[in-house]
Amino acid sequence: MKGFQKKIMDKKVVLITGAAGKLGESLSKSVLENNGNIVIADINSDKLFKLAKTLPSNRVLAQCCDASKKEDLLLLTELAFQKFGKIDAAIHSSYPKSKSWGTSFENLEFENLRDDLASHLGGALIFSQIMIKFFLRQNYGNLIHISSIQGVSTPKFEHYEGTNMISPIEYSAIKAGLISITKYLAKYYKGKNIRVNCISPGGIKDNQDEIFLRKYRESCNNKGMLDTQDISGLALFLISDDSLFINGQNIIIDDGWSL
Repeated sequence: MKGFQKKIMDKKVVLITGAAGKLGESLSKSVLENNGNIVIADINSDKLFKLAKTLPSNRVLAQCCDASKKEDLLLLTELAFQKFGKIDAAIHSSYPKSKSWGTSFENLEFENLRDDLASHLGGALIFSQIMIKFFLRQNYGNLIHISSIQGVSTPKFEHYEGTNMISPIEYSAIKAGLISITKYLAKYYKGKNIRVNCISPGGIKDNQDEIFLRKYRESCNNKGMLDTQDISGLALFLISDDSLFINGQNIIIDDGWSL
């Protein structure tokens, strides 16, 4: 399978936001492992450049970037063009959070909601706008958003009982919104040789409470919580030319959690 992936990823340039995060880092390394080139961006410059030092410099461009700011994104795309001459695909895995992220529904405040909804959903719209303008100039492009099973299903609240964890309502709203953005843009740019798709992963392991992990596993078919690497194969497929006619879709990868 790896040899097949190397063939279809060869020389593609993939821009990834949130690249210093767990999922973004995994996606970045997967593209490199399959003979692609990457443009990696994150607002956390320390983590980003620490990651970049471990990667082959001739195939990587690292740039500190606020993925919700047009000026940062315009500079990012210009630098990418200067280094690689194109951007074949862009994955928006940025995950901004305010200091109040994770507040219970009963204690939500408008100011904090405004920050989270604007930075996450608003940021996704601005990122899409800048990337699609770039894609229109080069006459093709491939945009991938990262949503979640919480964007298509109600949280299983019983999984959180006995833990300090919650599933924030704004998270569900944001992830559902990303799916809608995906479908809207795919249709809006009909006939422009631009694809827009969305990946909705199940829960990803990140030192969650053992009680939660056990209950979550009971709702799945084989594994339970996913590793970041479990998302990479789907992302590579959507980047590849083997998925040319997949457009406007939200693809769930959750080991059966949502069944």
